[in-house]
Amino acid sequence: MLHRQAASNEKTGTRRDAVRAAIDEVGIVPIIRDSSPEDAVFAAESLQGGGIPIVEVTMTVPGAIKVLLELTTGDRELIVGAGSVLDVEMARECMDAGAMFLASAGFDREIVEFAAQHDLVVVPGAMTPTEIMAAWKARPDFIRVFPCSNVGGASYIRDLRRPFPHLPLIAAGGVNQQTAGDFFQAGASAISLGGELLPREAIDLRQEKRILELARRYRMIARHHRIASAVN
Repeated sequence: MLHRQAASNEKTGTRRDAVRAAIDEVGIVPIIRDSSPEDAVFAAESLQGGGIPIVEVTMTVPGAIKVLLELTTGDRELIVGAGSVLDVEMARECMDAGAMFLASAGFDREIVEFAAQHDLVVVPGAMTPTEIMAAWKARPDFIRVFPCSNVGGASYIRDLRRPFPHLPLIAAGGVNQQTAGDFFQAGASAISLGGELLPREAIDLRQEKRILELARRYRMIARHHRIASAVN
């Protein structure tokens, strides 16, 4: 449903709004860093089956562009983004392959401006308050705070919410089943995670049920703690 809505809205010039709303709704952006295109496609399809129809395929995946093409064609109802985007040339290649959002570990103004020009959601990375302020001036859709685990985890997000109460922050680094709820309670708009949701062993052995269960657990954590945060 999310993918159909985004695809439909693209025709009226509001694809970016639809993708942003999907990320807001789900609150989880899984990062796929698998070692082969086949692994990446398996991971994405398993996540979708578990109720997370959003995937970020990093450009470190071998054949990442082909993976984007495969995941964005056919009947799959996925919101597919490209991660670890380093420059505008790479951003354009990802867009041409069907990417609906662009993400990077740091802030590059040219990538943010390119995304805005082409109706793509963009998620630059930032860490310090100074970096966050600089990134937000470029008007991205979200800012990914990475790596949270090195600077206090959820408590760092809570500290950032004081000077930046209205900025949509995505927490990344140190997110797992034990800490995910803390990040939402601290004020994160969403969380990003890779191996804790997509264990290497589960990918290698094609343990779809294991990934389905993990996806359901994280969805449940997101729903519960976001509702609790809204009430409080």
